[in-house]
Amino acid sequence: MQRIQTITPCLWFDDQGEDAARFYTGIFPNSRIVTITRYGEAGREIHGRPAGAVMTVEFELDGQSFTALNGGPVFTFNEAISLQVNCRNQEEVDYYWERLSAGGDERAQQCGWLKDRFGLSWQVTPTELLDMIADPDEAKSQRAFTAMLQMKKIELEPLRRAYRG
Repeated sequence: MQRIQTITPCLWFDDQGEDAARFYTGIFPNSRIVTITRYGEAGREIHGRPAGAVMTVEFELDGQSFTALNGGPVFTFNEAISLQVNCRNQEEVDYYWERLSAGGDERAQQCGWLKDRFGLSWQVTPTELLDMIADPDEAKSQRAFTAMLQMKKIELEPLRRAYRG
């Protein structure tokens, strides 16, 4: 029996939902556009979109389902929500950081967080950092945390040095 995903993040865009979904699916492996729905004449007085304009894009990023909604300029992204990319090594951190931050807001980059060109916040996080910060040895975890606070993109070697003391 196939498990049905019961929680799907819906990302509200002005009118860039399809562009964003294509951008994201071009970055993550095992990703695809599933379905694109379009506005019709019904409800035009409410949504204000021309018939045929993209309404939603259902897409998957490495098997995780998402919906992009072109809902207009009423709402925009902020840092209150972000998508976390757990990385196995520095190579993955570099890959995702470079691609997701391309064209994004340089001022919004701190401690592994970035804002992409659509305004969506991402955390590009090596799982090794999470292990360091969770270490029961408070001195080690605090050294790693302090080192992380000085970084934009996470760099594992300086973190390892700080962690070891």
